[in-house]
Amino acid sequence: MESHVEGLPSPNPPPPTQEGRPTASDVNNDSSSITNSKKRKINRSEREDIDSISSSPKTHSSSSSSTSQQIQKKLRFGDSVDFIGLDVKMAEESSSASCSNNTKTVFLAGVVGHHANGLTKTAGSTTFSNSKPGAAKKLVIKNFKEKPKLPENYTHETWQKLKEAVEAIQNSTSIKYNLEELYQAVENLCSHKISARLYKQLRVVCEDHIKAQIDQFREDVLDSTLFLKKIDNCWQDHCRQMIMIRGIFLFLDRTYVLQNSMLPSIWDMGLELFRFYIISDLKVQSKTIYGILLLIERERSGETIDRSLLRSLLSMLSDLQVPEYLHHVNKRLEEEADRVITYLDQSTQKPLIATVEKQLLGEHLTSTLQKGLNHLLDENRIQDLCLLYQLFSRVRGGVLVLLQHWIEYIKAFGSTIVINPEKDKTMVQELLDFKDKVDHIIDICFIKNEKFVNAMKEAFETFINKRPNKPAELIAKHVDSKLRAGNKEATDEELEKMLDKIMIIFRFIYGKDVFEAFYKKDLAKRLLVGKSASVDAEKSMLSKLKHECGAAFTSKLEGMFKDMELSKDIMVQFKQCQNIPGNIELTVNILTMGYWPTYIPMEVHLPAEMVRLQEIFKTFYLGKHSGRKLQWQSTLGHCVLKAEFKEGKKELQVSLFQTLVLLMFNEGEELTLEEIKLATGIEDGELRRTLQSLACGKARVIHKVPKSKDVEDGDKFSCNDDFKHKLFRIKINQIQMKETVEEQASTTERVYQDRQYQIDAAIVRIMKMRKTLSHNLLVSEVYNQLKFPVKPADLKKRIESLIDRDYMERDKENPNQYNYVA
Repeated sequence: MESHVEGLPSPNPPPPTQEGRPTASDVNNDSSSITNSKKRKINRSEREDIDSISSSPKTHSSSSSSTSQQIQKKLRFGDSVDFIGLDVKMAEESSSASCSNNTKTVFLAGVVGHHANGLTKTAGSTTFSNSKPGAAKKLVIKNFKEKPKLPENYTHETWQKLKEAVEAIQNSTSIKYNLEELYQAVENLCSHKISARLYKQLRVVCEDHIKAQIDQFREDVLDSTLFLKKIDNCWQDHCRQMIMIRGIFLFLDRTYVLQNSMLPSIWDMGLELFRFYIISDLKVQSKTIYGILLLIERERSGETIDRSLLRSLLSMLSDLQVPEYLHHVNKRLEEEADRVITYLDQSTQKPLIATVEKQLLGEHLTSTLQKGLNHLLDENRIQDLCLLYQLFSRVRGGVLVLLQHWIEYIKAFGSTIVINPEKDKTMVQELLDFKDKVDHIIDICFIKNEKFVNAMKEAFETFINKRPNKPAELIAKHVDSKLRAGNKEATDEELEKMLDKIMIIFRFIYGKDVFEAFYKKDLAKRLLVGKSASVDAEKSMLSKLKHECGAAFTSKLEGMFKDMELSKDIMVQFKQCQNIPGNIELTVNILTMGYWPTYIPMEVHLPAEMVRLQEIFKTFYLGKHSGRKLQWQSTLGHCVLKAEFKEGKKELQVSLFQTLVLLMFNEGEELTLEEIKLATGIEDGELRRTLQSLACGKARVIHKVPKSKDVEDGDKFSCNDDFKHKLFRIKINQIQMKETVEEQASTTERVYQDRQYQIDAAIVRIMKMRKTLSHNLLVSEVYNQLKFPVKPADLKKRIESLIDRDYMERDKENPNQYNYVA
């Protein structure tokens, strides 16, 4: 497909917000939708998830050994389960709980008390960090971590293609290559750390083209109007070209450029070059401004002029910020200082410079900031911001005025991130990026002025709490996503730095109890399903939380790790004293009540061998800890199945649900969705996700007919006898069910209920100490004690509730005063 740049509507852009990979039609649509608004800086909210080249080589199938013996395509259960992970919930039979260690009430992750084989619905598969193989040692084969190498001369040849495409755009000729192909080429180069070189090469090509444009404006034969039209045409062509070029290099713009705050975006780079080589040329600049003023004068005299031309040129000057007032002021100050040194009397230096500073700066502080500060901050123009601070520091009150505008900018920009629900998916990352940006500006431009640092902190605290609770929830989920990804996205050091940055944002939020609730829920899931980066990373995060919030905040969270250690000790004792026949090793996690997430109970049909193992462990545990009872939560259990395929034996590390499904194929060649559901008893949605993971993922150990990404009614399944994989032990991840609206609402409701108790406790504590207090003073003291925001109406309800429950009473003579009831 050939793409052409001719025929595009005349833009006067900012660059459009483009989603996904651009096509020729995308570019046309982008250009046609651009209005004459001022240029906008490409915002960090444009950030999207762009798939990069796979970081590991593709799986190559191993050749099967030739043999005359037919290997049955069965998964045998008798001696095939290598180990099973089961979670247990323990609770005292006695209704009166004791605080001692020996009689402590303990729970496990969910309740199915009435059914010994009860399972619990879960969102994902499990790989326990403390699960161990049987007595026989296992060979662990890890995936390759090296990226596939680019073919020889790929970088040079690819750049030549990209260069040809850019030059075709600049010369308004046809592009030989498909735009999707060019976009993918940029992505490939960026994924192999060639981003810096690519950016420099692109800048050189753009610079050479723009340099060549200046000659056409140095002809003296052009009258004023023709000159203005020529400048306008050049500007419009430049804008169209940069839109298409940015479309091709979008991946570079949104990864390497966005991560390097000192680099201008591709669009801004084009503006800088146009400003430097075209508009900053003294002859072009003077002739352009003279022509604009002449057109305005002619219209005022009654002549008809080209208003659209005038509007376009003025918009261009606004986008390019010509003239640049700060540089003008700085130049005048340098000139006057030079005059004093050269020929004026030294005694005139102080009053002369003071006069220049007053007339050019002091009289225009507010207007200068109103016209230009936001623009400089949006574009992250470090050098200009340094000059701004330097100049304003010379004038009395200048830094204070700058500080006030700085605060308002942070509040306004931050509020656009926090308040808009459409930005919830990117809110935390945008806050982190924004914090990095303002820190860099303070360090470099404002010379680490402490007033600017404190003002920044207060501004962050103000805007981030304009939307109660939601930022706290999203910060907890962001931490969860980073800890789940772990070393796949970052090294241990990078992960540690990332968590430190998140903690800085965490300090600003009021609703820390909301964070605690969601963090606790996600932490439990990470530990149970083995989806955490590492136990060390989890403990490091807990240490940071303890440092920020105190031991009371993290006591319950630390209890989860104590449970994990307890589980390991119990399992060691169990294995030492039990002689369990067969090839099955039981692994149990002991979970204390209140620390672990509960799931909706779901009964499934366990094989008799698994039930027998449960009873063996129950007898062992209750023999060591009297007065307790066990309730099994086996949903998160996992097994290693030894399966035979034509290629040979493989070990499949699968979840309990996946185990139940795979064992079905020992009984039948082909099974329908309905037959599997009836035989296993797994809930419909959970079963569909399980079958999807086995038949539609990377390791497809079963066939699905018809082939599709989703599991539908009537689908049929059979064992994939031809399954091949380069590894001997293969982990098949269960598809995780995303957090439901109900689960989110339940967590929020628990936070709300906890807050009611905290408000009640604060009121009673204050009244017990003060005995008598007016309504306003009571409300004021309650606000000082609470660490989360409370609406006056809600606080009034709690006071009324305590009066109804006889904790306090209204004074009989003064209804606006309360008395404590002993």
